[in-house]
Amino acid sequence: MAIQIPRVKLGSQGFEVSKLGFGCMGLSDHYGSVSDEVGIAIIKHAFERGITHFDTADYYGPKTNEILVGKALKHLPREKVQLATKFGIESMGEGGPVINGTPEFVRSSLEASLQRLDVDYIDLYYIIRVDTNTPIEDTEAHAVHPLTAVQIEWSLWTRDVEEEIIPLCRELGIGIVPYSPLGRGFFAGKAKGDISSFLGLFPRFQGENLEKNRILYSKVEKLAEKYGCTPAQLALSWVLHQGDDVAPIPGTTKIKNLDSNIESVKVKLTKEDLKEISDVIPIHEVAGGSYPDALKKFSWKYGNTPPKKSA
Repeated sequence: MAIQIPRVKLGSQGFEVSKLGFGCMGLSDHYGSVSDEVGIAIIKHAFERGITHFDTADYYGPKTNEILVGKALKHLPREKVQLATKFGIESMGEGGPVINGTPEFVRSSLEASLQRLDVDYIDLYYIIRVDTNTPIEDTEAHAVHPLTAVQIEWSLWTRDVEEEIIPLCRELGIGIVPYSPLGRGFFAGKAKGDISSFLGLFPRFQGENLEKNRILYSKVEKLAEKYGCTPAQLALSWVLHQGDDVAPIPGTTKIKNLDSNIESVKVKLTKEDLKEISDVIPIHEVAGGSYPDALKKFSWKYGNTPPKKSA
């Protein structure tokens, strides 16, 4: 019997997506890119299995990921796809990405993304990081133009959003789209395999930190046996069970891994199960930060903007 991927609504305006989405970044960036032919085949397969929410960004590639996704969309009914992309990185400086959230840059970036994707509209548009130079008051308030979703890192070993961000999203009726729900592949086998040069940039995948985190992975591995699934499926199911307003977007470059991720929908967890799984990965025992020190300043924790100057 085919697995039915549930549908959920994000935000307060009826925007409906597949409960399990697909993050397209890895098809052409960072995790080992694939050919257009392979990338298109993976996206088509995801859609055929019931995934309709696809996420990309102008920075991925850079630029080439949107082009790839656009090519794949030619093989799919556009009206049945929920397409998300992101803007915000104007250039790369010595201190990291230069973020631009000005109205003018929003408009020019959106127009460029529409052209690369070769579509008439984009369903969900994010800024990839907060522009700390542009006053937040330059953006219409949530009460005027409700936000549909916030995309943020959330997984078994990254749970700092649970204290403030998740409760605030729920108070305001904003959907939650977790990226890296498998811990950048850590729970999908990266814990036991060779670490790529890209993953090696992240503290949790380095030296002694990695060895300590592998001990945590072994606990998840053992617990997964109890639930009759893989560690990746258990970790992803944990995210899927965080609420009806949560729609994670794991990515992969292999159809077999995509199929395995879809199987996680079948893993049913109770509140007691969720606590048991959470307790296996005590956050204070996770070794290393989620991002390198040089990139920490681009996280939501440092997202305050300057006051708007009066005219």
